[in-house]
Amino acid sequence: MVTDSKVEREFVTELDTANEVVVYAKLPRGFLIPTPVGDYNPDWAISFKEGAVKHIYFVAETKGSMSSMDLREIEKTKIQCARKFFEQMNRRFAPENVKYDVVDSFGKLMEVVK
Repeated sequence: MVTDSKVEREFVTELDTANEVVVYAKLPRGFLIPTPVGDYNPDWAISFKEGAVKHIYFVAETKGSMSSMDLREIEKTKIQCARKFFEQMNRRFAPENVKYDVVDSFGKLMEVVK
């Protein structure tokens, strides 16, 4: 798996060994969500075992720091737009089936999905 950072490498290692995870993929650069400040490419798509967690399908952005102070303004805006995109998608097509969030570790991901 090609990763962009140490945080992503550690994240993949834990995804590989997690019993709750059925399949995951690093989203290709061509997977884009249009936003007013430019296209946004989330990092991961993850599917979990049904019944093991609250959210079966998860789209994640991995960041080394969870502090919004460490993110550039344009990055924060793209993340806010992605949240709205997935909220709207859930409202129209799959109520509460797809969750999007920013995490800095597998542990944080599990906190969000359980």
